[in-house]
Amino acid sequence: LEKMTDLVAVWEVALSDGVHKIEFEHGTTSGKRVVYVDGKEEIRKEWMFKLVGKETFTVGAAKTKATINIDAVSGFAYEYTLEINGKSLKKYMENRSKTTNTWILSLGGTDYRVVLEKDTMDVWCNGQKLETAGEFVEDGTETHFSVGDYSCCIKAVSSGKRKEGIIHTLIVDDREIPEAVE
Repeated sequence: LEKMTDLVAVWEVALSDGVHKIEFEHGTTSGKRVVYVDGKEEIRKEWMFKLVGKETFTVGAAKTKATINIDAVSGFAYEYTLEINGKSLKKYMENRSKTTNTWILSLGGTDYRVVLEKDTMDVWCNGQKLETAGEFVEDGTETHFSVGDYSCCIKAVSSGKRKEGIIHTLIVDDREIPEAVE
């Protein structure tokens, strides 16, 4: 494996199927551009006469669109920005925190990352979309699924406040799991 001598940027992007690492190599003498997603080479361009521009690729199981923008700042200095689904990474992650809930938990010595997509009520665990069963209960809804040998449930209850909306709580073996901040 050749050494990444032209590595100029590394980003971590939290998606429903996991946290993905994006690395970008930019040879400012050769114009070389290489994009790695989770250590796997996605794009390689050896000789580029134009040193500025963009590279677009997909990330994760849902093939989320990602674009690296290469802009000249001054002289031979460059700025690299990552966009996810057409939004800056910061904006994308802010929006994502409104549309998803994430829980990190350890069960029987194994670490799990559970993600709820609030718009579809899809539940992901360690990169896999899970089979779920939803039911209406007295104070809201419950979404049931299994993680390993553990039965889990995400309770959705109205907060009673319009601005807060619905509160989602993950319960594993009658134990409430605190939400993770990514």
